[in-house]
Amino acid sequence: MPHLKHEKAHGLLPGLSGGRIVCGIDEVGRGPLAGPVVACAVVIDPARLPRGLAKKIDDSKKLAPAVRQSLHDTLLDCVSYGIGQASVDEIDEINILQASFLAMQRAVEALPTKPDIALVDGNRPPRLGCETHCLIGGDAISLTIASASIIAKVVRDKIMYDLALEHTVYGWETNVGYATPEHLAGIKRHGVCAHHRQTFRPISQSLSITD
Repeated sequence: MPHLKHEKAHGLLPGLSGGRIVCGIDEVGRGPLAGPVVACAVVIDPARLPRGLAKKIDDSKKLAPAVRQSLHDTLLDCVSYGIGQASVDEIDEINILQASFLAMQRAVEALPTKPDIALVDGNRPPRLGCETHCLIGGDAISLTIASASIIAKVVRDKIMYDLALEHTVYGWETNVGYATPEHLAGIKRHGVCAHHRQTFRPISQSLSITD
């Protein structure tokens, strides 16, 4: 289960008084064929966490949607956070890895207080303007990264739900842009739209066939 051992090892103190500001960062949406990539940066003050909340937090992918939404709503009231995203156009222009890093940079910039240290899920550090440490599988072992994954997932899913109201043929209200059979069938029947990542297969292949 996620914990605060890594944060405390880097100087996090209850009340954030006299210690170092440590944020956890995660992104959601590298793999989908459509929609932005969204990142969240979270700073947790252990003194503000409601009793029992830490035991409920986990990697967002392991949580049922209703549980994830409930945790998201609770976290917004007791942590400091920043949201950043990179658009489909930016993904196509600079590639998904660099767009993910850009979303992380924007998430850190959106924090109310600049962090001293960032813990990032993964094995490649973005340039954040502060000391940065990568944690492979960080959303399973770091409470701040797991919290960031929950908030980022809920935010991105909401973006895709809203886009599904306008683009009804791809099933984004359930697949949130991933390459499910329903999404691929929608592309085959109706083509792609402006929210698809043109450099991703099979989008690029569909465009070539259309051209």
